[in-house]
Amino acid sequence: MSNRKILSAIGDLFTAFGSAVAASRAVEPGRKPRADELRRLGMDPAVFNRIGRF
Repeated sequence: MSNRKILSAIGDLFTAFGSAVAASRAVEPGRKPRADELRRLGMDPAVFNRIGRF
């Protein structure tokens, strides 16, 4: 594995972690996360919007 691929994988990991943090910080007080953050996490924003509260 080349250094470029390793660094790219590490960058992708940090991006995914950042998106997870941003989405969780939005959901905690009851707000909707940004669509691009949900897409980075592999979630469909339209499906996420249909999730109801407990």
